[in-house]
Amino acid sequence: MKRPTLEVADIIRVAGDSFIERNRAHLAWPQLKVLRAIRDCRTAALGGHLDRCSRCGYQAISYNSCRNRHCPKCQTNAREQWLRKRAEDLLAVPYFHVVFTLPHDLSALTLQNKKTLYDLLFQASAETLIEIAADPKHLGAEIGFLSVLHTWGQNLQHHPHVHCVVPAGGIAPDRSHWVRSSTRFFLPIRVLSKVFRGKFVAGLKRLFRQHKLSFHGSLKSLADAKLFRGFLRQLFQQKWVVYAKRPFGGPQHVLHYLARYTHRVAISNHRLIAFQDGHVTFRWKDYANGNKKRAMTLSADEFLRRFLLHVLPRAFVRIRHFGFLTNRNRAALVPLCRQLLMETPGERSPTLDHAAAPAEWQCPLCAAPMKVIEKLTAQQIRLRSADRNCFVDTS
Repeated sequence: MKRPTLEVADIIRVAGDSFIERNRAHLAWPQLKVLRAIRDCRTAALGGHLDRCSRCGYQAISYNSCRNRHCPKCQTNAREQWLRKRAEDLLAVPYFHVVFTLPHDLSALTLQNKKTLYDLLFQASAETLIEIAADPKHLGAEIGFLSVLHTWGQNLQHHPHVHCVVPAGGIAPDRSHWVRSSTRFFLPIRVLSKVFRGKFVAGLKRLFRQHKLSFHGSLKSLADAKLFRGFLRQLFQQKWVVYAKRPFGGPQHVLHYLARYTHRVAISNHRLIAFQDGHVTFRWKDYANGNKKRAMTLSADEFLRRFLLHVLPRAFVRIRHFGFLTNRNRAALVPLCRQLLMETPGERSPTLDHAAAPAEWQCPLCAAPMKVIEKLTAQQIRLRSADRNCFVDTS
């Protein structure tokens, strides 16, 4: 893919300091850390290493990346490593993609209680899938799946939802055979929506009783038990969106599909169009109007404010496994699934090819592998950058 001409880092370097100065009272330390990490990513500020071509001796300095999980430039290697590990868990069956979304009315409360309510979103959606799948009226099987949290919409506003990627079927209760799901749909969407709503609202009630919810600013009144009950009644009267995409192919398709979701950040550099006169223009899909591609222009301050809405709590796990794919069950149950699938008519499939290892950096002169020969501090890089015989790579 062609390198983008504009990056989030460029916007932060130009507008970040003034944005911080004007909004310091409202910025948490993790948000400041993200801004500084992206600003310094692949610059001399983070140091680097001297690389030499193993064939022709060409040398180049490469800057270190920040490795922050919110940085648009630092997700490729993490994604490839994760996909190689997860390839071992994929089954030779079609997969379904189910999305659970929180209503907009919960956005403000969620932003004030990120860890607590994102955890509840994972829990409620997972329990919903497991419970409905285990019901003999629907599938009657033990399922396994992974869930990925996204907190943004295409316009960068807060829009928390989880993407669940689920094999089309599960293990029979007595573990004697594989139960196949319908080829048209996995589980009934209306049932999933109602159960998900019930579980999440019940979780909110429990957290309120345990005094684990914070209420600040315009939400202070919800600390009153009577008003909070009214808020919950309002939520329960709404339709909660659960969306299931049509089933896609076998394991190889799943790997490519997962690559689009697992290590995505709020906005990629490739969606940025322009940064002029203190305003940022970016591409977005208008899902409410037939997925039309549009351009949106925001002030730099508003762009950075929206970007920072999606900074996750420290050490928060945004990719989780459930059912027979949990760490506790995976080693025993994934091989059992493969064994049962081999015994199930119509479920045989070619051997799975694992995800390819990432390519080495190649010499721009002769295409031989480049090898790291020395690690460099920021000061050493500044001195060596003046050397005309040493190229500085910032890609």
